[in-house]
Amino acid sequence: MNSRTVPTFTKKMKVGDNMPRQARKKSKSGIYHIIMRGANRQEIFHENTDFLQFLNTLMKYKEKYRMPVYGWCLMNNHVHLLLKEGEEDISMTLRRIGVSFVWYYNWKYATTGHLFQDRFKSECVESGRYLLTVVRYIHQNPVKAGMVVNIDDWKWSSARGYYGELVYPGTLLDSQYVLGQFSDDPFVAKNRFKEFNERNNEDECLEDFTYKRRLLDDEARIQISEMLIVYGIDITKVKTLTQQERNEVFRKVKGIEGVSQRQAARIFGVSAALINKA
Repeated sequence: MNSRTVPTFTKKMKVGDNMPRQARKKSKSGIYHIIMRGANRQEIFHENTDFLQFLNTLMKYKEKYRMPVYGWCLMNNHVHLLLKEGEEDISMTLRRIGVSFVWYYNWKYATTGHLFQDRFKSECVESGRYLLTVVRYIHQNPVKAGMVVNIDDWKWSSARGYYGELVYPGTLLDSQYVLGQFSDDPFVAKNRFKEFNERNNEDECLEDFTYKRRLLDDEARIQISEMLIVYGIDITKVKTLTQQERNEVFRKVKGIEGVSQRQAARIFGVSAALINKA
């Protein structure tokens, strides 16, 4: 390494303290698999209107920067996107999408602060074969998470659009490029794609985000009760804690896999906003 590129420090540097970020790898094809995840695994979408708002935001910037969208899947606490860079650098476009949705979220739920992890994750999609693998991986996310039985049961992904059904927004999905990998005949391509899309596999793309199924209320109550043993209290006493103590508990609860903030609010008998703000 050239000595001019080696940084010098006046004090010992801790891992993670002002470390320079590695430059994002550029895709030669311009196609990227993107994952945007809630900070501290928190939920991004609480209601149908939240899912719709994100899709509207994606549609806005797709049109503005002529950015092809080959697939998506919106889960409760993370988002998968398969995009081709448009007339603007993909990082800037994703930043605009994130900022726009966070503004909406903070306004709606009267919150402040981070919603997404600081930096979205991405991988380059450089071949037709891997493009199909990523599409399938994205569409099978809800099935492997135990959210639904069939791929097209999950309405917040692009799978239904590939199967010839209507998705919202109607012009968001650019399916021709992917379907063209199977056949020039639209009918044949759709059927071949469906068979491929639903095939059992061990695909792992970008990072294996293990998204555990949503716990039932009784299961969530057990998990929360076990967590509260450390504090020497039970669920009914949480509301009597000081605000600082209560927020500490709520932050711990938000880290329990499979427990949603609205579910925790029901169990504690408080508003979801209190847990969200913690």
